Order: sequence, then C-alpha cells, then structure tokens
Amino acid sequence: MVRQSNHQGVNRSHPQRIIGITGGVGMGKTTVSDYLATVHHLPVLDADLYAREAVEPGSAVLSEIVDRYGSTLLLSDGTLDRRRLGDIVFNSSAERIWLEQQVHPFVRDRMLTELNRLAPSYSTVVLVIPLLFEARMTDLVTEIWVVRSQADQQRERLMHRDRLNLEQIQLRIDSQMAIEKKVEQADVVIDNSSGLAKLYQQVDRALSSPQPMRSWDDAKPIDSLE
Repeated sequence: MVRQSNHQGVNRSHPQRIIGITGGVGMGKTTVSDYLATVHHLPVLDADLYAREAVEPGSAVLSEIVDRYGSTLLLSDGTLDRRRLGDIVFNSSAERIWLEQQVHPFVRDRMLTELNRLAPSYSTVVLVIPLLFEARMTDLVTEIWVVRSQADQQRERLMHRDRLNLEQIQLRIDSQMAIEKKVEQADVVIDNSSGLAKLYQQVDRALSSPQPMRSWDDAKPIDSLE
C-alpha cells in the first residue's frame, strides 16, 4: 500500500518515493540505511542524528532538560550525558513521554526541511525513524519498511554495541511498540536474521519494486514473496 504524504509542510510539486525505515532497537535499521546510501546512493535522513542535534549545547531542548533534571546531567564539556538521561527516561514512561514531547517536534521540522530541500534533486529519499509509529510520523513517508531480527540476536547486538545489561536492554525494548505490531503495519518487511548477503538481497528487491511489496493485510517476510 503506497501512502501519500499529506503533511502540508511537504512540497509535493516534486513527486517523491519516501521510504520510512523503522524496526526494533538493535535490529539493523542502520545497516539497511547505510547500504541504501553507499550502494544505491540515496540520501538518508536519520531521526537519531536530528535528536542529537536537538540537545546540543545552547539548544532550547537541552535547557528544558537541565531545568527539569539539573545540571548533573551535563558532562564536563557541557554536552548531555545521554547514558544518565537514558537511565531516567527508560525507567519512567512519564519522563520518557515528556522528553519525546520536547525532541520529536524538532526532529519532525528537520525532516520536513530536508525533504523539501532534496525534493527537486532526488526522486527517492530514505527516512530512518526508530519511533516512526510512536511519534506519529508515518504521514511523512510514502511507504514503510520494517527491519526485524530474532530476539536473541537483538539482545546480543545491544549488549555488544551499547554495552547494556539484560535489564537495560529489556527496558529499551519495552519502551517501543512491539515489533509484531510494526510488522503488521509494514509495506515491506526486511528480515535481518540470516546474514548480510540475504539482508542486502531483500533490500535490492524491495527498492527495485515500483510498488511496495507489503500490504497492511499480508505482512510476511519479503523472502517469501516470489
């Protein structure tokens, strides 16, 4: 099912294929987007990068965070101690929601600005938005790709990448919509449980299709479609 972005901030005079990549934490979204950028030379807009930009020293969002939690959340160079903030927000849904309310509008505005800037030059743009559904940003994209892997693979990646213990990992997983629900709403499901070669094959096939290979009512892995 192809979605037409209906947000009034998007310039629709230049029709674009806007791929929204999401999935569970540690399931391989960045691997997919890096491949699209380096091999297929597509512009990638990363919500995580904009979220980091939102809390840079001197930003309004960082000031709000310091006002709420105190200056102990700042490192010696004035930057945000993201690990300490994570300990707060992943242990309290109320605090996580408050933080998202500060950051998400900034991320959305940056996405819109970049989409409009790229519109005249690129027919396809990739948006990587981990909280695509939770942040209600699905209207920014014309199709949704969900990257998934096995739960044990997800936990192992997070242990090695972010050096988290099992309790910390579970808190981060629980803070997001269940991967099964994301898969149900996907146009394309990318299975990242069988190695890079198979992962890239799925990405190539999904990208070469003029229409999404997924529908709301048929959310099988892309490998099962022949």
